[in-house]
Amino acid sequence: MLLARVEGNVVATRKHPSLEGWRLVICQPINGAGEPEGVPQVAIDPHGAGLHQRVIISSDGLAARRTVGDDKSPARWMITAIVDEAES
Repeated sequence: MLLARVEGNVVATRKHPSLEGWRLVICQPINGAGEPEGVPQVAIDPHGAGLHQRVIISSDGLAARRTVGDDKSPARWMITAIVDEAES
């Protein structure tokens, strides 16, 4: 799992059938100070995260495939939580 920031929406004219109806977002992994760390990832957003919100993303492909209901889905990354506030 990684701390990340939602940077935008993915618009696709064609996508795998298992992803139909699911919102896909670009998530930039960040460190504790909010600075970019690593490469952006495309994630399924079942929670409705807003632009620039901090989220927790998971690379558990099995959980992502179960969420979309297709064992052969190419889904890998998924938002698992929206971060309300950080503790010091």
